[in-house]
Amino acid sequence: MQEIKVELTKHPKAKPTDETKLGFGSVFTDHMFIMNYDEGQGWHDPRIVPYGPIELDPSAMCLHYGQTVFEGMKAYRTKDGRILLFRPEKNMARLNVSNERLCIPKIDEAFALTCIEKLVAIDKDWIPTAEGASLYIRPFIFATDAHVGVHPGKHLMFMVICSPSGAYYPEGLDPVKIYVESSYVRAVRGGMGYAKTGGNYAASLKAQDEAEEQNYTQVLWLDGVERKYVEEVGTMNVFFVIGDEIVTPALQGSILPGITRMSAIEILKSWGLKVSERPIEIQEIYEAYQKGQLKEAFGTGTAAVISPIGQLKWGDHVMEINNGKIGEISQRLYDTLTGIQWGTIEDTMHWTVEVK
Repeated sequence: MQEIKVELTKHPKAKPTDETKLGFGSVFTDHMFIMNYDEGQGWHDPRIVPYGPIELDPSAMCLHYGQTVFEGMKAYRTKDGRILLFRPEKNMARLNVSNERLCIPKIDEAFALTCIEKLVAIDKDWIPTAEGASLYIRPFIFATDAHVGVHPGKHLMFMVICSPSGAYYPEGLDPVKIYVESSYVRAVRGGMGYAKTGGNYAASLKAQDEAEEQNYTQVLWLDGVERKYVEEVGTMNVFFVIGDEIVTPALQGSILPGITRMSAIEILKSWGLKVSERPIEIQEIYEAYQKGQLKEAFGTGTAAVISPIGQLKWGDHVMEINNGKIGEISQRLYDTLTGIQWGTIEDTMHWTVEVK
């Protein structure tokens, strides 16, 4: 295992004084992790250094061709002072799936996790104590070759930055309003939809902007070919409770295989509930709504954990779900997941990893 060099900052930043106003992704800790890749040498020089700007050549390939991937994780501070990560090995495995799709050399997953744990341990005083707040962890990789030409990079950087954050959505656990996008396309099978890469999010910006103009929080994407099958919300996987069945779109290459999605399915099945991963048309959801069978809808993701959906707008149809209130399953799922993450309930799934 390579030695991780550490350079501690000589100028610590002031920490937020009001953790209830952290927002999301706008404040960053004192340190960051960096590791380089050079063809013929592999991944090398792992180091933790003071957080700050990095130098890039104007012709750096990531700026021109989007060869970049990232992950999203969290560190949680328990009431007894322990620091927990939630299924971090799954994030590292997914990062390598994204790497493969973007022609980025794979990382050593175990070593990358060791580096992240060390960074979190160094900046542990930044982990919030306020209820619902946590330390968001952003690992990312990008090509740095000083070359304007379309081919996989031979020189890359793997970095990790951390941000003490509150709720991702300003609504918190209150149900959000979701706009069903039918004009623009985010991803198709055979594309990059299953990878966590910047291009997917760039493709979503126009629709997101238009949704916000109509006072909707996020966009629900339909499939890119027939424009009728539900895929995912911009930052979340999505679930619908129809009758006694909990339905979520099947993973078919065009949506992100979420860690929280995976965990929610495992928990729901452990409760004996019927969970189906299958194609689902937006028309089916609307018909279920008309018949009074659409009981709940919610999104799952690292940032929001569980986000109940109170309203769904599809064309001229506005569906008010569960009277705009959080549903029983959504609430129970949120309580269980956050209970495991913050260590307030027993982790019978053995999902958490303690940072020493």
